Amino acid sequence: MTSPCKCAERSPGRHDLVFVSPAGWREILDARGDLAGEPLVARWPRMGWPTIRRRALPGEASGLALGLPLPPSAGKKRISLLVDIDHVASVARPPLLRQARAYAPRNWWQALDRLDALALRHGVEARVFGSLAWQSLTGLDYVTTSSDLDVLYEFRRETDIDRFVADVAAIETDAPMRLDGELMGADGAAVNWREFHGGASELLVKRIESAVLLGRHQFMSGAMGS
Repeated sequence: MTSPCKCAERSPGRHDLVFVSPAGWREILDARGDLAGEPLVARWPRMGWPTIRRRALPGEASGLALGLPLPPSAGKKRISLLVDIDHVASVARPPLLRQARAYAPRNWWQALDRLDALALRHGVEARVFGSLAWQSLTGLDYVTTSSDLDVLYEFRRETDIDRFVADVAAIETDAPMRLDGELMGADGAAVNWREFHGGASELLVKRIESAVLLGRHQFMSGAMGS
C-alpha cells in the first residue's frame, strides 16, 4: 500500500506516514500512562501500523511530533505523540488514490476513478489522507456516511493548476461525498484546492513548520521551484 523509505533519506514532511520502531513504541507507552486505557493504541505497534507527521505544538518537548487518529468506534480521538528521531524506522508517502479505492464505499468508486483519471491527464499524483487513508492502512472502519474524501494533489511545474481545480470542482457536483484536500507543490507547501479555485489573491499556505498567508503568485513560484 505504501512505499517506505529510510528516515535518513529525508526528514518527514506534512502528511507523511512515520513507522516507529518497537523500541520507540515501548518508550512512548512507558512514558504515557494516559494511553493505558486505549486498547487500540497498544495494538498499533503489534500490527506495524504507521503514525502521521504533524506540526509541533508551542512549548512541546523535543522530538518528532506525530499523530495517531483513532476511528469513530474509539471516539475519533486525535492522539499526539513525540518520538526520538532515532526511533523512526521508516517514512512513507500517503496511499495513492487508486490503491485506496478498494477500501472506499462502493458508491464512491465512480468519483474516485474520475479523479484518478483526471490526475493522470494533468500530470498530478493523487494521494489520500484522512478517513479513507486510515481505513486502507489499518482495515479499521474510519469512513462513515458523512465522511469527506481528503486528497493530496501533488502537482508538477507543467500542471495547469487553474484548469485542474476547475475539473475537480466539476467532478464534485456529481460525487456522493464532499471532495476536500490540498494542492502540494515541489517545495512541500500546500493550499486547500477549494480556496485556490475560489481565486483568492492570498492563500493560507501550510508547511510542516508553519501556516502563513501568501500571495497567489508567491505560492506558485515556490511550489513550482521557480
